[in-house]
Amino acid sequence: MTELVLETQDICKSFGALRASRNISIGLKAGEIHAVIGPNGAGKTTLIGQICGTLKPDSGSVRLLGEDVTQLATRERARLGLGRTFQISSLAMEDTVLQNAVLGALGAAGNPWRFWQDALKDRALREKAESALERVGLQDHARTRTAELSHGQRRQLEVAVALTKEPRAFVMDEPMAGMGSEGSKRLTEFLDELRSEAPILLVEHDMDAVFALADRISVLVYGEVIATGTVDEIRSDAAVREAYLGEDA
Repeated sequence: MTELVLETQDICKSFGALRASRNISIGLKAGEIHAVIGPNGAGKTTLIGQICGTLKPDSGSVRLLGEDVTQLATRERARLGLGRTFQISSLAMEDTVLQNAVLGALGAAGNPWRFWQDALKDRALREKAESALERVGLQDHARTRTAELSHGQRRQLEVAVALTKEPRAFVMDEPMAGMGSEGSKRLTEFLDELRSEAPILLVEHDMDAVFALADRISVLVYGEVIATGTVDEIRSDAAVREAYLGEDA
């Protein structure tokens, strides 16, 4: 049996009478992309919060590289190797592209409170940041103010910032959101290559990207996983078609 890099074990989360997560068990294997899909209100954001540490499950556990991280803060999980990109941008808009990438590298070095002047002069940090920007195709925008980037370029920068932290696993929250077809195509190609470096738990509404990338798909409806399987298995699952994909899937 392949050892799981990241997994949830029967996690549950309620907000009053609303059960947002119902005994969710999802695993991410080395080298794979595991997509989580579902309609709005299915509980995807709550699931991500519990995996990344912004929410604590009421019961169940989250494990990273075999270690129980359920009670660890977001920053501690990141230092153990959990990389994340956000549905809503978390970038520093007034800083340059390079400054954002250096900040990611600085956090990965475990000393996020150093002065900017020192960090930007640190050759090792700059090289790590510049390498990440090159990998996502933003090397020519290093000195551009982040607020001036297109939406798609900001998504690329978020991935670059995550790369500076050398994650062992990624959690990506709708990386294709707001992108045009060409931008989605480029990012799909990049993520396809990235999986060999670190597996990806992908929450995404772009079904073309999901079907092109995913080794496995889990379908979340009303806080519960109703099916997990390959692309072909999910496409042909009657319950999934009725709950989410529709008859044209």
